[in-house]
Order: sequence, then structure tokens, then C-alpha cells
Amino acid sequence: MRVLDLTDEAGVFATRILVGLGADVVRPEPPGGDPMRAWPGGGIAFAHWNAGKRSATADRRAAVELAGRADVVVESTRSGTASPWGLDPGELRRRFPRLVHVVVTPFGLTGPRAAWRGSDMVGAAAGGMMWMSGRADGPPLVPPREQAYHLAGANAAIGALLGLAARRRTGLGQLVDVSVQECVASTLEYGALLYIHRGEVHRRDASRYPHVPHRLFRARDGFVAGGYGGSPRMWTDLVAWMAEHDAASGLDGPEWSEGGVRFAARDRIDVVVEAFSGRFGKDEFAEEAERRRLPWAAVDGPHDVAANPQLEARRFFVDVEVGERVLRDVGFAVRGSEPPPEPLREDEPAAPWPVAPAASPPVRPTSSQPALWGVRVLDLTWVLAGPYATKILADHGADVVKVESRHRPDPTRFSGSMHLTAGDGPLDPDRSGYFNNFNRNKRGIVLNLRTPEGLRLLARLVPHCDVVVENFSAGLLERWGLGFRELRTLRPDVILVRMAGMGQTGPWRDRVTYADALAAAAGITAETGSTADDPVGVAFGLGDMVAAVHAVAGVLEALDHRDRTGEGREIDLSQLEAMASHTGTALLESQAGVASLSYDGNRHPRMAPHGAYRCEGDDRWVAIATATDDEWRALCATIGRGELADDPRFADLASRKAQEDELDALVAEWTRTRSPWEAAERLQAAGVAAAPVEDGRDLVEGDAHLRERGFYVTLDHPAAGPVRHEGVAVRLATTPGGVSRPAPRLGEHTTEVLTELLGMSPSEIEELTAAGVLE
Repeated sequence: MRVLDLTDEAGVFATRILVGLGADVVRPEPPGGDPMRAWPGGGIAFAHWNAGKRSATADRRAAVELAGRADVVVESTRSGTASPWGLDPGELRRRFPRLVHVVVTPFGLTGPRAAWRGSDMVGAAAGGMMWMSGRADGPPLVPPREQAYHLAGANAAIGALLGLAARRRTGLGQLVDVSVQECVASTLEYGALLYIHRGEVHRRDASRYPHVPHRLFRARDGFVAGGYGGSPRMWTDLVAWMAEHDAASGLDGPEWSEGGVRFAARDRIDVVVEAFSGRFGKDEFAEEAERRRLPWAAVDGPHDVAANPQLEARRFFVDVEVGERVLRDVGFAVRGSEPPPEPLREDEPAAPWPVAPAASPPVRPTSSQPALWGVRVLDLTWVLAGPYATKILADHGADVVKVESRHRPDPTRFSGSMHLTAGDGPLDPDRSGYFNNFNRNKRGIVLNLRTPEGLRLLARLVPHCDVVVENFSAGLLERWGLGFRELRTLRPDVILVRMAGMGQTGPWRDRVTYADALAAAAGITAETGSTADDPVGVAFGLGDMVAAVHAVAGVLEALDHRDRTGEGREIDLSQLEAMASHTGTALLESQAGVASLSYDGNRHPRMAPHGAYRCEGDDRWVAIATATDDEWRALCATIGRGELADDPRFADLASRKAQEDELDALVAEWTRTRSPWEAAERLQAAGVAAAPVEDGRDLVEGDAHLRERGFYVTLDHPAAGPVRHEGVAVRLATTPGGVSRPAPRLGEHTTEVLTELLGMSPSEIEELTAAGVLE
């Protein structure tokens, strides 16, 4: 896979992922060198983002010539639709019809805000992520290590691989449009869904999850992440542990046995739990919790992550050359069939790709069907990480068959905290807003896998499926007799994707994990907050969706490998590793002893002013990112303080960083008398990156740009009625995906699938139903 990397920071993670998947990535640099080489940190940023790629000095003409020899061009810009390399998608399409051209922009290539400027923080604000982070009495906080750009990059990598999958069928490339805003808006878990299904706007509340009783708790030397959601056992075992230390404070009484009672009294319970956790060191508490099979984790910083025994045992880390030093860096969530060498280094060949790749004829007639048309997925996943991955595959045309049973349905069908449907009364498994959003476009069957015949039917389905995906605890498939070795006897070229929290191997493989524990162990939580001593974390399932997008990239690379070689593959994806791969240069900084290149609250090492500024209205904010001296002067003119542009105190970035408190006060004086929409529009008109910090209502009802691009799609569900769904983040021009079919009712397609794939007769199905196999 030949990839031409024309990205800036907005899209460079895409090409790093493709390096991990075995692509030959060439990064052209202008004669003066890549600007990233001059960033603070002595080359750390350039080494992290570009190790494993090849470098070549090039101008626009040379870049176009290289594009003609590539399979994929990935391009990104923070300045709206203007290409830094001056490339025109139409020209590339005409000259190189087999080329897959992926373009990452702040708001997408179409729509009323297509020309708006962006930054990671602006994308996080416009996409709704920033609204969900921070304390209730303070400003919204942008998650650390550029999570909006990480999500955009992961989706851009998916877009490249989808384009190649379509090309294998049609023989033609296409344009792929990736909007940072939409990549963020599609990964909010409950952020917009609460408004869609309940009419509620979530209010951030530090580390507290709104739908499960989890948050950060103080330990003696730091923090731990966890809580008492999940199964009743997790509550009883936590209280029993506390009682052993005479610390239960009455919580071991029968009146606390019901989950709803506990949730309503979580403030009182949290005080007792934190008094208990404060007796322990963070690692001591996490280890004992693990011994008791409780889903807790220490809140670890970069130094801790670099020494994590699970990551070490699974050989997650990679060595990269930084100058003359070799340092340990975070690795890749999924490694391809042809993994990169270690240590990763840069090469500078004299003439990369001297000739174009050989063109192969289409293997199927040219078609505008979605990219994964003809691919079938057996979906054994549940809750969020797995269903989100299979949702992406289904959105792009795969026939996804989701397996449940009435004995073990997807918990989000019945969980009150995730059901999201307004009103009282019993929960209808077919009306769950959470389930229906993440399982649209799929078919659903029921198999009672507690019965031998249910497992036999599951095995009979495998030969008819290209991909099997599961996110059970490690080793469950082997206990069913359906591990990868057994699956290959059923279908030799099967692709098996496993998404256990810690992976299938390593000393932590059996740990119980939730999203908050994974974010804490991966290093994300420790850096989310105004100071290192006061983290607030990311109080939604970011880790699940990060794991999902990497799983999809792994599936797509494995399909490519299978089409070329006929070989299947087992993908052992660790959700911990996926999250750790989103920590950017944190590990390199800790080893090199340089100051953090991430945020300090909302402040940025290379921008000022940079933050969320209060606007007119209740808890309304605008995000503003000023990257250059020209943008600073434009900001001054826009806020009516043109004289500040000539003030020597603010003459350059270093000066502005030194006076950042005063700068923030000056900007806030202007924003507080304006709505966030007015402030953003005026600043964008002047060439300054800005966006409202959008909440769920803003995204679904108020954002004219998302509405124009048709991001939210209404489906008429037979049980839930007309309901809006979050849209597709990756837009392929000629083989587009889409949201076209509502989520299946429990067991809705059982007869259809067993008849179609296994040729079963009505009488056979009736017998199995009567025997309790199909329930």
C-alpha cells in the first residue's frame, strides 16, 4: 500500500496508523523542511508522528507526480478547504482515476462552514466533546493530546482503507471527505443521544458519569478510577471489602441492594467510598480491586504507562529514533500483516516510487454499492466498543448479523441507565435509544448459546461469514470450543477480531475493565484537567469508541491481505493499547525530560490566546485558537482592540504566552456580551479559528452546518418510531455508506438468516424454537 502523506497535525495520525498496518508512507517536505521539525521538544513531535515513514524534499509539482504513483493520498488542513499543497481533487481524479484521495478538514468539504478554520480544540468544541469535559462550575475542557485530531486521523485511515476496498471491486479510486467535527460528534456515546431520546442536555460534572456510578476517587498518593456500576456482585464485593476494614458505614444493609436506590444516593455513597480509597496508595488499591474482580484502575501518568507490565508483556511499545537517541514510544493499536520495523526511523530515498503501481482490472463490475458490499460479519459483541465497530462496518455496506439471546441480550437493551427512553414503566428491549443508535443497519438473530445446539448453529454460520467480531472477556471463545484454530477449520480464510479490554494475553488479560478504567490506565485521565494534581478525566466512553475505530482499520487491512493472499487473520485488539496509542508524545517527553507539549487546562504550547471563553447565556462558551501573529492581529481588530496588535507585550507567541492571564481577560471581556455563534462567526470571518462549545441540543437542533450536510438521519423504527441517529463520519464520494435500516428488534431476523444462510426449513426452525435453542 503506497501512501502519500500530505497532512498537517489535523490528519497525521491517519498515516501513523497506516505505518502500523504496513503501508509504505512517503512524506514530502518543502525545501525548508517540515514545520513539525521545529516544534518545541527537540524533534520529539516529528519523530512520534513520522517515524516509519520515508521523507523526500518536494514542491507542489513533485507532490502531484508522487500522487500519480501512490495508491492513497492523505491530505489535511486546519484552514478550511484550502490545500497547503495546492492540490485540486478534481484534477487528481481526472489524472489518476485509481487514486484514493482522503481529505481531512475542520468541517468537511461542503456546507456553510466548509471554509471555517479549525484546531483540535475547535473540533472538540464544535463536535460536542468539549462540552462534556470539565467541572460544572468552570469552563469546558478540551481532552488532552488532541483527541479530536486523533479521532479524525483514525477515521481518515478507515476512509483510505474503505476506498481501497471499493477499488478492489470497481477498479477506481475516489475522494473521501473527513470532517473533524463529524468524527467527534459521532463518538460522544450518550452526549447527543440524551437529547434525542429524552430531550435532556447533559451538564458536565467533572469525572462523574451521568449514567453509571463511576468517577475518580482520591487515593493516598493520587487517584483511582472506578465505581459500583455493573453487576450486583460488583457492589456486594466492594462493600464486603470495605466492611473488612470497618469502613462500610452502613452500606452493607439490605436497603442498598437495589441499583436504583444506590444511584439516587450516589453522592452519599461516594463520600464513603472515597474515605475508604484514601486509605490506600493508588496502585495498592487497584491491585486489590483486581484481585477481587472489581473494575478499578490507578490514574497513571506517562512514566507509569511506560512501565505498565501488561503493555510490556504484549510488546506494545516501539523504539523510535529522536536525533541520536532511541526512545520508547507508544505503539499501534493494531499491527498489520506486514508490521513496521523496530526501531522506527526515517528514510530519505533519492527517488521514492519511480513508477506507478501496476493497475489491476476490477474483480467485479463497477458499482456504486457501499465499499463493503458483499462482506458478511458475524457480530458477537455487546454494549459499546464492539457494537460501535460493527456499526461502522454495517454503515459501509457489510451484512452484519448480530447474535443475542433472550437469556443474554445486549445489556443496553435493558439497562435503565443506557435505555435513554423517556417515560416510566417497564423497559422495552426494542425501544432502547442507546442500543438502537449503535446497532442500526444490522440484522439480529437469537441463539441460546447455553445449549449445545445453539453453539453448533453458531459454528454453522461461520463458513458463511468473512469476519467474526467479539468483545467478551479473554478466552471465552476457547471455552466455547470456537477459538481461532477451530474457526479456521470451519472457514480457512476467516478474520477473527477480538476486543477484550486488556487483550487475550499478558498478566492483566483477565482484568475487569470499563471505559473509565482504561482511560486511567492509558494515561488520558491524568492529563485531563487544569493541573496535574486535579484531574477530571473524560466522563464518557471515549475508550470504547477509540478501540472500535482501530478494530475497523484492522478488519479492513485484514480483508485487503486476504484478497491478496487468501489468508485469514486473528486480530487481538487490546482496548488499553488503543487508548494508549492516543497519548501522542507523552512517553517521549517523560523520557527526554522536556516540558509537556500538551494542554495546561485549555492552554496550548504553540497558541495564545487559546481557550474556552464565557459568552452571553447560561453556561455558554466559545472556543478560540490563535495560532499565528497574523491571526492575533485579526483577533485584536475583531474585538475592537486594534491597539493591542502593536503592544510590545504581545508582539510574538512567547510574549503572549507570558501574559496569558491578561490576554484571556481581554478576550473574555468581548465574548461575554455575545452569543457563542455570533462570536465564532465574526472571528471566522476574520480568519481566526473559533467555534461554539456545542451541547447535545446544539448538535441535533441548532447546528446549521451539520443539518446541511445531513449528519443526523431519521429512521422509523417499528417499536420506537421515528428517531434521529448519528451519521457516518467517513464520506466516500462514489461508494458512499449511509444510515438506512433501523436496529433489529430482539431476534427479528432469526428465521430469515437461518433460512438464507443455512437452508433450514420452517419445521426445523419450529423444532429448535420449541427446544429453547432460538430464544
